Formats: sequence, structure tokens, C-alpha cells
Amino acid sequence: GKESGMRLFTTIATATLLTMGTAGLASAADLITVPLRSGNAEIPIADTRFDWNGFYSGVYGAVQSSDKYGTQYGLGIEAGVNAQFDFFLVGAEVALQGLTGDALETTYGQVLGRAGVVLTDDVLLYAAAGYGFDLGGSDADLLAGGGVEIAASDNVSLRAQYLHGFAQEGDNPKDQVTLGANFHF
Repeated sequence: GKESGMRLFTTIATATLLTMGTAGLASAADLITVPLRSGNAEIPIADTRFDWNGFYSGVYGAVQSSDKYGTQYGLGIEAGVNAQFDFFLVGAEVALQGLTGDALETTYGQVLGRAGVVLTDDVLLYAAAGYGFDLGGSDADLLAGGGVEIAASDNVSLRAQYLHGFAQEGDNPKDQVTLGANFHF
């Protein structure tokens, strides 16, 4: 029943995050250099380090599971800002998503804080916490989770995130997995 469906959902979410995290670790980018003819010094040709600082916005797909609403699917948009200090990162984000499933439609908003570690030039591993709320209903949740974000180009990153919603109003705890892409300004 619902318990076996929740176990399957949790297993898939964990496998997705672990797979994306280990794939990103293997794609570390090094500085491209050209050796000089007279000596051992090298001249840098291109700086391939991804800049995590600044504003970003993006889109994502979501799968959310709860006892009350079952499994819901949806799309969302997000906007946020990051500040990187050496290999540490802090940030804030707002998101809005539409979810549907079992003939139920929900509009859900989130406000998150993020803190993480830049593992390589192109891979960010982070924890997230915040508040989520149903814009048309009575559900409200404290959110906690984390994710991995991988640079795909100079200003685009791909992200996988898991959040657990601890019910504050509506007695409906939730588990959510999102996969998306962000454009960094």
C-alpha cells in the first residue's frame, strides 16, 4: 500500500541524489594551460571555474508524496541568490510550483535557505531548510533536506534536490524530489 510506495519513493530519491553526486565528482574541471618553450611556467588559456556567486533562476520538475494526497507530479519555477566564500556557499531561494495527482491540484510555495560546500569547480553539495505552504489550502510545512548542483556550462547548472516537509498545519508530512536547471546571471 502506501507504506511500500513511500519506501520505493525514498529509495528512488536517494539513488538519484547519490548518482548525480558521484557523476559530478568525476567531472572536475582543471585550468587549461599551454607550456612555455623557455622554462617550466605555464600560461593559462581559459578559466573554467564555474561562478556560483550572484542571482539565478530556473525551472524544475517535482514529485511529491504524502499520506493525504498520495503521489503528485508538477512543475515549478525558482529564483535565488548565492554568495561563495572560498569553498563555502550560502544562499536564499523562493519557489512556486503546481502539483497535480489523483484529481487534486495544488499550488505550493517555498522559501529556503541553503548552505553548502563547493566540492570541485563544477559541483556543489548543499543542505536546505525553510518553509513551505499550500497557497490554496491549509497545509504548511517546515522543510529540511539537501541536494547536489552540477555546472553544465558557463552559466547553467543542473540540480537534484530532496526535501522533507514536517507538517505544521494540516497534519500532512511530505517528501519531495525535484530535478531542474538554473540560469546564473
